[in-house]
Amino acid sequence: MRQVQSIGLPGVEGRIDHMAIDLKGERLFVAALGNGSVEVIDLRSGKQTRSVHGFNEPQGVAFVPRPAALFVSNGGDGTCDVLDGRTLQRARTLHLGADADNVRYDATTHRIYVGYGEGAIGVFDSATGDSLGVVPLPGHPESFQLEASGSRIFVNVPDAGEVTVIDRTKGTVVAHWKIEGIADNFPMELDEAGHRLFVGCRRPAAVLILDDRSGRRLHTVPIEGDSDDLFYDAAGRQLFASCGSGFIQVLKEGPPGRFAVAKVPTADGARTSLYVPALHCLYVAVPHRGPQRAEIRVFEVAR
Repeated sequence: MRQVQSIGLPGVEGRIDHMAIDLKGERLFVAALGNGSVEVIDLRSGKQTRSVHGFNEPQGVAFVPRPAALFVSNGGDGTCDVLDGRTLQRARTLHLGADADNVRYDATTHRIYVGYGEGAIGVFDSATGDSLGVVPLPGHPESFQLEASGSRIFVNVPDAGEVTVIDRTKGTVVAHWKIEGIADNFPMELDEAGHRLFVGCRRPAAVLILDDRSGRRLHTVPIEGDSDDLFYDAAGRQLFASCGSGFIQVLKEGPPGRFAVAKVPTADGARTSLYVPALHCLYVAVPHRGPQRAEIRVFEVAR
């Protein structure tokens, strides 16, 4: 992994949260939570081209290619704004409740999932924005992952100290996998082919590797502090953890059950990222702190 570019975000202040990609349009969308904006980056020119304002602590973003739409969740007022994917004009606002957070798109069923409140995931039709139901949870959901070959959703619920498993066909919780001896499970990644669930925890800082069929803990790997995003590079058999302590932690698989751990320096507070396998790039959000400008750092991953 090597840094190949830095893209400035002039005028962006405060915490930066999650990102989404429009591959066909070559656009990167950045939820600038502390700035109340979504920043738009043209990946062809490597420049910030637009700053869309009027959001209330935007946290999660998801781009739907057809019909083109951008879903932006707002932690401040518990809404999710639906923007026209071409013009980025607001088409609709979905009202969920408090603290709307992570957003996921299921391309197979054309559904949008939004975690929010004291414990729920809202389900919406991605074309119309109409509600398709709510799945209650035992606490506020952080990162969650959708199974592609099955119907499960794996949800980090740190308040309950567990990973909650949902059957999204039935709309019900089917399992509670308790996490013992470690807390604050926020980021998550799924290696579906390998039947592994990666769970990032902050107290103490580590990645738990769970069997995604049983919830059994396979390994615990210490990492740097304040992780907020995890991504698995299947081609390179490595996991990327972006950590607010100022590093990308890389866990490279060796013999079964063994990982070589490396650190790539970033910047203080750079804890959110987005890995795009099609582009072999990891995009890391760096907030403005002191002399450090707000920017997106682009890291090329060796093929």
